[in-house]
Amino acid sequence: MKRAHVWFKGRVQGVFFRANAQRKAIELGVNGWVRNLPDGRVEAVFEGDEERVQDLIMWCSTSQPYAVVDDVKIEWEGPEGLRGFEIRR
Repeated sequence: MKRAHVWFKGRVQGVFFRANAQRKAIELGVNGWVRNLPDGRVEAVFEGDEERVQDLIMWCSTSQPYAVVDDVKIEWEGPEGLRGFEIRR
């Protein structure tokens, strides 16, 4: 079980980034949350199987339908046992 705390920078707000991340996380079986930040970035926490967490980070970074991600910052942390995936406000 791995936990990634991730910040996405670029054109990531107003382009359904959070909803698409949630849909993909559920599809991959990854738990966590995602939210917009006041500075224009998107912050997310992904917990689950390391390969699936990596797949979700890569998908969010390169395959979001309307977003353009310019930079990704990842901090690996100890898992907290999150269940489900939510969009936070």
